Amino acid sequence: MSSSFNFTNPLIHSSSVFTNSHKSKSKSSFLLHPLTSPISLLIPSKSIKTPSSRRPLSAVLTTEQTELQPKLEQNDDQNPSFRFKDYMIQKANLVNQALNDAVSLQDPLKIHEAMRYSLLAGGKRVRPVLCLAACDLVGGPESAAIPAACSIEMIHTMSLIHDDLPCMDNDDLRRGKPTNHRMFGEDVAVLAGDALLSFAFEHMAAAVTAAGVSPERVVRAIGELAKATGSGGLVAGQVVDIESEGANDVGLELLEYIHVHKTAALLEAAAVIGAIVGGGSEEEIEKLRIFARRIGLLFQVVDDILDVTKSTEELGKTAGKDVAAEKATYPKLMGIEKSKEFAETLREEAVEALAGFDPVKAEPLIALSNYIAYRQR
Repeated sequence: MSSSFNFTNPLIHSSSVFTNSHKSKSKSSFLLHPLTSPISLLIPSKSIKTPSSRRPLSAVLTTEQTELQPKLEQNDDQNPSFRFKDYMIQKANLVNQALNDAVSLQDPLKIHEAMRYSLLAGGKRVRPVLCLAACDLVGGPESAAIPAACSIEMIHTMSLIHDDLPCMDNDDLRRGKPTNHRMFGEDVAVLAGDALLSFAFEHMAAAVTAAGVSPERVVRAIGELAKATGSGGLVAGQVVDIESEGANDVGLELLEYIHVHKTAALLEAAAVIGAIVGGGSEEEIEKLRIFARRIGLLFQVVDDILDVTKSTEELGKTAGKDVAAEKATYPKLMGIEKSKEFAETLREEAVEALAGFDPVKAEPLIALSNYIAYRQR
């Protein structure tokens, strides 16, 4: 089977996004999103150093999140002034409460029950926490970022509801619970996703403006979210992913295109929107865009690795579904070890992108990149 997606080579460029301290690194091929910074496609050759054993750490977000890596625990031990576990608990609680308040039970009852079922089902809350951390990094008030963070999580939840549908990935389990369509039926699940999508923009416009953010910045933030969500972002990645199932000609360039759009785009939007509503400068916004692009692809590389190395019980979702669907993944194209090396390179590049920011305020983002790299579910 051959993929019907016509991948155009002009998107590939050879350049470097790094400063003089990185000139010693070999040049990489870059796949460019039309409106954002590039990300490295080069398979790293250096060895990755990982702990020989890992002990589970208690959940930082919800009861479903029962494992974090010892590296995060080591970060807490080595830097007592910043406790990542405590930070994540605090921020997740803020987001969860804000989501609960934003999407209340009202008539028609069934659709709001379905919306709340998936929205409040737990999860890592990486995107909203990223938004809050980016806002704080540029000196913005948390009150401005919370409604923006909620809007981003609504979009993410919509994508999960739709992704699980029988016409898409046909999944029965999400975050350790039956998927939305299994609980409410396919018709209501589709509508619940649609409702979250539209309400995300309504909430962004009203609540972020009410928090005192200028109309110009609110409009720009809405534009970033729309771009990340639509046919130039998440939807683009999803469509190309579907058309590539079972194809035997999917290479690393096309795989990166899929994941830069399907996964990284919304993570990138979370960081950029946090910086926008926080009053960040153009330079600060673009640095955070590069950071988030790195961790966005990192998130997917790790997801691909976990899909073939963990069980359904460990993941809280169906394991091995990408292999069953004959999808291209990083382990399939690169092997497990090279995929781990690539993930470590992305993590390092993400941290390097934060150079120049207040190191104390950058700590949550550095720890978050470590969490994404070393998570076990």
